[in-house]
Amino acid sequence: MDPRQTAPAVARNRDALLVLLRYVLPREGRVLEIASGTGEHVVHFARNLPGVSFQPSDPDAAARASIAAWTAAERLANVAAPLALDAAAPDWPIARADAALCINMVHISPWRATLGLFAGARKILSVGAPLFLYGAYKRGGAHTAPSNVAFDEWLRAKNPEFGVRDLESVVAAAAANGFGPPEIFEMPANNLSLVFRASSPVPTTAASPAGR
Repeated sequence: MDPRQTAPAVARNRDALLVLLRYVLPREGRVLEIASGTGEHVVHFARNLPGVSFQPSDPDAAARASIAAWTAAERLANVAAPLALDAAAPDWPIARADAALCINMVHISPWRATLGLFAGARKILSVGAPLFLYGAYKRGGAHTAPSNVAFDEWLRAKNPEFGVRDLESVVAAAAANGFGPPEIFEMPANNLSLVFRASSPVPTTAASPAGR
């Protein structure tokens, strides 16, 4: 049985994301992707950014099998074997990276995963290195489109700990873990890309702002 999984949203957003990643990512170096899911994003980026070495990861074993299968099918030498990485865990199985990506995780995981994302990413990124996030966000406590209202309701019905987050809470969590204010890019389908960069020094105590 083919372990490759597919997500319809990937085909809709991967090219728009690639355009932005050409601007954000270093021309070469190691890029960690957190919550790689099916693996379709990382193989698309790796195919089009051959100078970059991608390190995918996911806490789910079936997702890691899908990532490995997509990488093998595409014959990509610049995608490493996927890591078993839980963003919420205090210790990550990687010591450093030149950039980090996290696509469509913040809204479909508990808030502690977002807090762990910033804490873990700050440990492995040097000052000035980018952390790239993509997904749906509320701004000023309000949804940006009716479709995001329905999406938020669907997420919370799936799991009460999920949901479209307030952008301001995400920015506060980033700042509490040593990241500067994000560059914000409007994306198709009422989504946002956020580019945080590690700053110095890392705060000695990190706040845990509410995510809703």
